[in-house]
Amino acid sequence: MKKYLSAAAMLGVVSLTAHAQSSVTLYGLIDTGIVYTNNQQGHSNWQMLSSETQNTIFGFKGDEDLGGGLHAIFKLEDGFLLQNGTEAFTNGIFGSQAWVGLQSEQYGTVTLGRQFDVMNDLVGPISAELNTWGGSIAAHPFENDNLAADSVIINNTVKYASPTIAGFTFETMYSFSNQTQFANNRVYGFAASYTTGPINVAAGYLQFNNAGTGSGAITSSDFSANFVAQRQRIWSLGGNYTIGPAQVGLLWSHTQIDDAAGVFSFGTGTYLGANDPSAGSLAGSLRFDNFEVNGKYALTPALTLSGSYTYTRGAYNGSSPGWNSAMLMSDYTVSKRTDFYLEAVYQNVHGAPADSVLSHAMINTLSPSSTDTQVAVTAGIRHSF
Repeated sequence: MKKYLSAAAMLGVVSLTAHAQSSVTLYGLIDTGIVYTNNQQGHSNWQMLSSETQNTIFGFKGDEDLGGGLHAIFKLEDGFLLQNGTEAFTNGIFGSQAWVGLQSEQYGTVTLGRQFDVMNDLVGPISAELNTWGGSIAAHPFENDNLAADSVIINNTVKYASPTIAGFTFETMYSFSNQTQFANNRVYGFAASYTTGPINVAAGYLQFNNAGTGSGAITSSDFSANFVAQRQRIWSLGGNYTIGPAQVGLLWSHTQIDDAAGVFSFGTGTYLGANDPSAGSLAGSLRFDNFEVNGKYALTPALTLSGSYTYTRGAYNGSSPGWNSAMLMSDYTVSKRTDFYLEAVYQNVHGAPADSVLSHAMINTLSPSSTDTQVAVTAGIRHSF
């Protein structure tokens, strides 16, 4: 009898130990505020909106220690709109992220599911459009290079991330079309970053084939595709330097879009040039070169000032459109979990054909202007848990 009790006690200890080596965490971020825009489709507008800087989300993430430096990990994350409680992605509750994988301290991490892409992971943090001190509303025109905080989220993805070795990190990915036409609506890419002292540099490449057409890696049914096009290729290179309370960054990205049919407008909830021709046409090849300079400075541990300027040089069916985009932001932190921000964004476009979508300024997350200029100011609160 004592032997049975001893065995039961040992099993109990093993069970408690296994439980102690596993964890599931509930987490989230709420970003909401009031936005004033000088021109949305010909009218000024005051709106309550969420996710103007960072995605508003809640989720679950887990980690189980399998021993030998190996961990089983997962993340299930929902994106939603705080102003009305609806889903940000229409096709499922975990539209923001849904993946499972294995993480090795020695060999790196492999994850499978719906995920952000590798270039967003490593190059995005150099741009103001991904960071908390700029965010989604500061994205490059039409979010053409997929670096913003609300970036494209890709289905059917297998992603590998290396461990950091002497400051170097590498990621690669492949996203299946899940169709008998293997190459239709698939994604692949790679990115790398290197950090040493105050310097961080990163570069990447990403390719979408037939994004937004039918089902596959990137669909238009849940608004994950920024462009509906036959092919989209993105190159990026950037770096930043931190000295004391200041940080400055430079970023270049080049986007080639072949046989474009439509571009998604968060403000209207439609693909302009595709199912909303009244906003102007969009058909043919597009090229974007984005040149961004950004910086931030911590005046105090609580108060940060930041700004960015991007010149985007375009090419579209023989025309040479250009965009000037500027952002200024102040952020005041009141606790580890809560901050307030005030942000202004300006965009102007010139040289685009008058009958095309490109001729209308359109700050990311907002409806397009009826003219070539748009200005927006947003005051908001962020709370994480």
